[in-house]
Amino acid sequence: MSKSIVMATPTAIELDPEPLPSEWILSGNPEARGKMLVRSHDWSSTLVVWNCTAGSFRWHFSQDEVIFVLSGAAFLLNDDGSERRFGAGELGFFPAGTTCKWRIDDHFLKIAVLRETMWRPLGFCLKVWNKLLRIVGLKGKSPL
Repeated sequence: MSKSIVMATPTAIELDPEPLPSEWILSGNPEARGKMLVRSHDWSSTLVVWNCTAGSFRWHFSQDEVIFVLSGAAFLLNDDGSERRFGAGELGFFPAGTTCKWRIDDHFLKIAVLRETMWRPLGFCLKVWNKLLRIVGLKGKSPL
């Protein structure tokens, strides 16, 4: 079975409205938009483009999320009052279950890879299974 390769220019993609839950908004009127570009064959991972306008809000990560900021900046607000700027060119990982407070002064555009978490023993069994498939030659190895 052939697999499709997906290539896109994130800044040229028309994004759909993705309103933040009203109870998450802390100040302002942040307007979020996004688009899922692709989902993995096993449905465990997705690649999305997402942006948001100015405002402050809480965000709960229900999946593991790797973020690469394309443009703009956001500030992660810590419970102790400190904050960390997260801007263009930076990469971050947010484990499932994490809740953060965000402040965006202008705009924030990111690419994110979302991954469903799995029960740790199941993940171990999957690694063993894949190793066995490679040993008997039923799963190809990367040429790199």
